Amino acid sequence: MESLPDAIVQCIFSHMNNAKDVAICNCVSKRWKESLPFIRSLYFPRNSFDNHTGIDHPDTIVWKMISSIVKLEELVVYSPFSSTGLASWLLLVSSSLRHLELRLDNLAEYQSCIESPSKLDCISAAKNLESLKLWGVLMVKSPKWDAFPKLQTLEIVGARLEDPALTAALQACPNLKNLLLLGCEGVKSVSIELLHLEQCKLDFYGGGNYSLTLTSPKIESLEIQGCSWIRVRETTRLRNLSISNNAGRVYMVDFGKLAALEFLSIRGVQWCWNAVSKMLHLASEVKHLYMKVEFTGDFDNLQPFPEVDFVDFFNSHPQLQKFDIHGAMFAALCQKNSLKNVQSGFVVPCLEEVVITIRSPLNAEQKISTLESLLKSGKVIKSMAIRILQMRSSHSSADDFFDEICRFQRMNHKIVRIE
Repeated sequence: MESLPDAIVQCIFSHMNNAKDVAICNCVSKRWKESLPFIRSLYFPRNSFDNHTGIDHPDTIVWKMISSIVKLEELVVYSPFSSTGLASWLLLVSSSLRHLELRLDNLAEYQSCIESPSKLDCISAAKNLESLKLWGVLMVKSPKWDAFPKLQTLEIVGARLEDPALTAALQACPNLKNLLLLGCEGVKSVSIELLHLEQCKLDFYGGGNYSLTLTSPKIESLEIQGCSWIRVRETTRLRNLSISNNAGRVYMVDFGKLAALEFLSIRGVQWCWNAVSKMLHLASEVKHLYMKVEFTGDFDNLQPFPEVDFVDFFNSHPQLQKFDIHGAMFAALCQKNSLKNVQSGFVVPCLEEVVITIRSPLNAEQKISTLESLLKSGKVIKSMAIRILQMRSSHSSADDFFDEICRFQRMNHKIVRIE
């Protein structure tokens, strides 16, 4: 290291970010100490000050390290800190800071949330941020954010939110391209209007009865978990869509045309059949379809899927290349009249991969017939996986049905496998 030019040493140190490593290098030599101001990223792990016995407060130590850096672009703090400390840090680096990640851990600290300025309020000083990631957020009061005109990525993980507070926070980020709200609770009706948004993942937990309205004409990828009423009208660029509700029911979906959609996933315990059928109708050009919905029916009435015509279904999805289908929907394709329109010349033109999960031996003959029809009409199928999941072995027909599945696999061993 001593024989290297100063520029090379500075370049090497610019790739260092762990605060502990920076502190150690600072004590090695005068030359190393003079090179450390050129680092661009600083990371304080959760345990950074666990064994701290010095005179200086951890907030002060962080401040000193930040103040020694010429142009800090990224700051990640997982260790505990105060709002006063955060304000002092951001005042130093507000012009250069581009990426900020903070572990707030204030979900249970209601008093600290309503204090002024709160930790969230302090973030407003970093007006040139391009990405902001927050962990453990209590946002029941609208943060005092003027605007982050350059912010393109916002991630909030583990949060308790109120509708007005979330709305105000998003309005301060008008140019977002990527939004992630993961493990959030407290909201009831979410309305998001972000004209530049391209990637969006929303994960709400609780009763699963939230409503969502999204207005983002440039949206390309959308994942939604925990909403019962969903309205997304501008969808001309939407290519990937995933909707799930593990705790509640999906009652209504209102989407615009899904002409560009390539991947669709619908999951949950219960969907109203109107919502299921509407999504299948809109996703006529989809290439990869994943379906795992256990029941249909309105409100508390759990009902099986109605009969689905085999020919009509695949004719309505001519571009389908991969089909991942679970219990209820597969059973709907295996009803008495589902195969009545299958003719000798019927072809599923693009289907290459099929994954079928079977949970019941009931209606075994029709299920085997459906598997045979699917394999026969799918001229380009390369792989068919049959998953036997949680089937009751005590049922009198379970062994016979499994024997038939094994026979079917042996006859088509180059394509079919049992998992």
